Amino acid sequence: MNAKDLLKKIKEDNVRFVSLQFTDMVGAVKSVDMPLHNLQGALDDGVWFDGSSVEGFARIQESDMRLILDVDTYAVLPWSPVDRRRARIFCDIYMPDGSPFDGDPRGTLKRALAKLAKRGWSYNIGPEPEFFLFKESNGEGVHPVPHDVGGYFDFSADDEAVRVRTELMEALMSMGIEVEVGHHEVALGQHEIDFRYANALRAADNVLTLKYTVKAIAAQHGLTASFMPKPVFGINGSGMHCHQSLFDNKGNNLFFDAKDEFKLSKTAYSFIAGQLEHARALAGVVSPTVNSYKRLVPGYEAPAYIGWAQSNRSALIRIPRYTEGRDKSMRAELRFPDPSCNPYLAFTAMLAAALDGIDNKKTPPAPLNNVNLYELNREQRTQMGVGELPGSLAEALTAVEGDSVVKAALGETIYEGYMRAKWEEWDEFRLRVTDYEIHRYLETA
Repeated sequence: MNAKDLLKKIKEDNVRFVSLQFTDMVGAVKSVDMPLHNLQGALDDGVWFDGSSVEGFARIQESDMRLILDVDTYAVLPWSPVDRRRARIFCDIYMPDGSPFDGDPRGTLKRALAKLAKRGWSYNIGPEPEFFLFKESNGEGVHPVPHDVGGYFDFSADDEAVRVRTELMEALMSMGIEVEVGHHEVALGQHEIDFRYANALRAADNVLTLKYTVKAIAAQHGLTASFMPKPVFGINGSGMHCHQSLFDNKGNNLFFDAKDEFKLSKTAYSFIAGQLEHARALAGVVSPTVNSYKRLVPGYEAPAYIGWAQSNRSALIRIPRYTEGRDKSMRAELRFPDPSCNPYLAFTAMLAAALDGIDNKKTPPAPLNNVNLYELNREQRTQMGVGELPGSLAEALTAVEGDSVVKAALGETIYEGYMRAKWEEWDEFRLRVTDYEIHRYLETA
């Protein structure tokens, strides 16, 4: 779509305002709202804004930055009022001299994919974000109350949870997202909406779109939608499993080899090896909050140990079983990302780790196909060479600091801004006194 096509489409859709969107380094969506009479100028020259007002973007003396609109990301926000209809367009961030801003998460992923394209390859991802729907009357949000009592894949002919999820899927499809399935997840009030795999940039855009669409539609029903990894103690948390594949420019899946036992190519094995080797540092980007590490524990279907397998859901990387004739479906499912991450940075780091494995022809350890990793003790895991994911955000950030591949993928500007924000988050958490500590120690210490 070009600028002329966009203006025509906006008129047909009766749009009155356009939200120009980008993210800060930790993934928060930022927006500049614009009435239509200014849109032509924005398409011609971009939109200047004060970068110093966005965490990690610029010092005050270097604050002028420019948003360049990516017109192909135009979508109407279906929950906006008809008489004030709004649309959104994702933007890339540039410096005053016309160069791309190296602290722009979306631009960082675009540059990584552009390098990959020089090899004649594309990186596809099918994310599976999970989320909870909570009642708003939940004690001011301190102790969330699940919205329903359904379980994994439970069917209900007509209840509010089904109606809300159906409305969510309709809204997402109206915004151009190819929804594949939506279903109830394992925990009370937990849901998942999966969309068709896409180029990693489009997939990251889709993740952001899904998150704020779910929140907006839920709010219209008097519900709170949360993508927090572990909002309720004692039940499953919310992950964002990512089904990954590499294709060449002829449409061939580079992971498929008909002669291999598991139908995996040497490229696929090295891809897996790279992500396993860098898993501890990747955790600091794909599982980026204090709360993420309450999810990555044994017993709740989330990975806690570093290994790969075919159809073993306790493994960090799972290879779904091959179906005859479906060569293009070969993929590696990375199971420890969660939806609190900045998808642009997460996908950038995941790709960098995989390419390190490919470029250095690394080989993964033996698959753990018939092993329940949760049932192994520490000594058994050590004997098998199975490592552990970090147990806290601090441990994960320390791993990032020691991983040159992940640091280089983020780039100096993002690395410094991101790590500063995340260490501040950790310091804020460790200084807080929690309910657990009060109950455990107030009278016994």
